[in-house]
Amino acid sequence: MITSFKRILRGGFTHFYRNVFVSLASVLIMTVTLFVIGSVIFLSATLTRSLDEIRSKVDVNVYFQTGAPESSILALQKSVDALVEVKSTEYISREKALENFRLRHENDALTLQALDELPDNPLGAVLNIRASEPSQYEGIATFLKGESALSKGSTSIIDEINYYDNKATIDKLSSIIDSAQKLGLALSVLLVAISLIIAFNTIRLAIFISRDEISVMRLVGASNTYIRGPFVVSGILYGTSAAILTLAAFYPITYYLGSSTENFFSGLNLFRYYLDHFGEFFLILAGTGIVLGAASSYFAVRRYLNV
Repeated sequence: MITSFKRILRGGFTHFYRNVFVSLASVLIMTVTLFVIGSVIFLSATLTRSLDEIRSKVDVNVYFQTGAPESSILALQKSVDALVEVKSTEYISREKALENFRLRHENDALTLQALDELPDNPLGAVLNIRASEPSQYEGIATFLKGESALSKGSTSIIDEINYYDNKATIDKLSSIIDSAQKLGLALSVLLVAISLIIAFNTIRLAIFISRDEISVMRLVGASNTYIRGPFVVSGILYGTSAAILTLAAFYPITYYLGSSTENFFSGLNLFRYYLDHFGEFFLILAGTGIVLGAASSYFAVRRYLNV
């Protein structure tokens, strides 16, 4: 058993090195395949970061009446925080709202003068709400309108919810995010499928060249396992070599693109991302290469064994 296994391993390595040009072609094609898969991972990361950046720019502000008790507002904030749709909330007091207003209009002397002439702070408190997904803001707004804790006597403590002013923009962003995710997934599946088919057919062609060798081995009574084994080992070597080449190729590419992507994709440095996730990249690419090489060889040889 051990002797047969050693012979199969030795035969696989011999086949890999003896047919150097066939092996080189197979490795290069599989390298392209794994490079496409790796690129899809990078594209997915940049798409995710871009969509997260879009999500971070979408929020809803709840403006309160100037006479709204702070305790009621804080109670409402607690209720909103308990919603599964809500990612975070920020309470801005009347004083802070006034301070922010002054900073925004620090170069507008006329506005500041008019503000100073008022006997009291005209601004109410604000509750800033961020949802996990833009599509969830409508449900949050509906909750706010129906929340019984919103009233002070018979008067609502809420002056305005700006969701209804921004509804068209939020709906459009939700549609863009949804379409981008679906398109990204479809494109990824298509590219990976095409690459896998090309790699599979390349290995089939490599084994086709050895069809006479397989026929001779069958004539002398070699078992199917003994015939198939060396080709499967060669396929594993194709995949492993391709994974190493792909990982090596990504190093200078991501290093060169790192600073550019950091500026363009909201702080996502591809080189740093590559280094931080090197272990995952290695497992995915090496695993895919080994499985693809072994499986392609297994099924390609099967045709000549008439199993």
